[in-house]
Amino acid sequence: MHSISKLVLSIAAGAVVVYPLGCSEPQTQSGGTGGTTVIGSGGSTTVGSGGAQGSGGQPGSGGVQGTGGTTGAGGTTSGTGGTIGAGGVTSGTGGTIGAGGTGTGGRSGSGGWTSGNGGRSGPGGSTGPGGSTGPGGSTGAGGTSSAGGSTGTPGTVKKFFGNIDTNGQIRSDFKSMWDQFSPENAGKWGSVQSSSQSSFNWNSLDAMYKYCQDNNIVFKEHCFFWGGQQPGFVTASNVMDAGPNWIKTFCERYPKTGVIDVVNEPLHNVPTKYNSGMGGAGSTGYDWIVQAFKWAKQYCPNAVLVLNDYNTIEYSGENGNIQKLVNAVVKGGGPIEAVGCQGHDVAKVSASTVLTYTNNIIKGTSLPVYITEMDIGVADDTQQATIMKDIVTELWNLDQVKGMTYWGYIVGSTWRANTGLMTSSGTKRAALTWLMSFLGR
Repeated sequence: MHSISKLVLSIAAGAVVVYPLGCSEPQTQSGGTGGTTVIGSGGSTTVGSGGAQGSGGQPGSGGVQGTGGTTGAGGTTSGTGGTIGAGGVTSGTGGTIGAGGTGTGGRSGSGGWTSGNGGRSGPGGSTGPGGSTGPGGSTGAGGTSSAGGSTGTPGTVKKFFGNIDTNGQIRSDFKSMWDQFSPENAGKWGSVQSSSQSSFNWNSLDAMYKYCQDNNIVFKEHCFFWGGQQPGFVTASNVMDAGPNWIKTFCERYPKTGVIDVVNEPLHNVPTKYNSGMGGAGSTGYDWIVQAFKWAKQYCPNAVLVLNDYNTIEYSGENGNIQKLVNAVVKGGGPIEAVGCQGHDVAKVSASTVLTYTNNIIKGTSLPVYITEMDIGVADDTQQATIMKDIVTELWNLDQVKGMTYWGYIVGSTWRANTGLMTSSGTKRAALTWLMSFLGR
């Protein structure tokens, strides 16, 4: 199903991006037409033409940023205990969140990846007394951190049906259709921190996170560790410093992140530059993944921690492999809290096959599932709508499927051909019309 050919891009100060063609993460993408108000920071982006099509994954819209600037004062929200409200966690008094300013923008290269000069974060705005209510329902037992105390289980995230940014920006119509957001490329380690441990570029993520908080949309991070996009400066010799620094800094900056893809595609894209420094295979076969989840749990205790991969609800072999991996990591002490199943190939198999393999993962791992990157690459509107109805109806009605994310919705601005659901001017394809009716939106 997946070609072994590779495209290697050299980005920013030595950062290396390796994308298996036909696999699950980005090549280039074609841009949609404009005319719609978007929310985002930075300058304009010229999207590269073309883009290979495969059976899994996503494009890197927005691209790897420049070396970035320095964060402003604040940056973290620290409460003095806080209270638990019916609508989510309410932070205590004090603390500031550094809201970044815009950089000089940058323009895209020939492959559609954007590089900029970063920009300096502003000093941040302070949260008011009592904090704001985060999306995702109430906090589980012990989920609130008191000063000097211990942290309990992650908060409950409401069941969602979400989507991603469009060419690095969130469109103004997003909130009318989707109640969860994943950054397509802006949240990847190689995008935020491409060149050094002390340099972060938060411009895009700051705007995306703020949009989610302003509109009560679940913010899902994608992703902490992925072999397809490894920061140029990270090696086996420094990852035990660089890795936790990356996670800690992210989670302090975005404390109301609801769900996190901690490790992305470990069955297919192991981060060969640095995984050995995190324990390599070790005694479990996946000690580096155990380490990744331990860091995530330490610094992001209120988010649901996900291991994400593709083809796992479409094909038998991958279905068995993900269960084996997850169980080995959990047995080794890695706190995986849900399994992410991308779903890029759901249009190539029957709905009953998808349902069977999803249930296999739920039962075989005793963990809930998130459908993280589903898309339906079918040109015929009626056929796409039929597949959408068959797949979504089955999965949405499973209690242990806790959320679904469709990977892009604007025709011409998704990484795979014919997966778009609406034109840039707002004309819905039949699949989106059905989905909005089904969800009551």
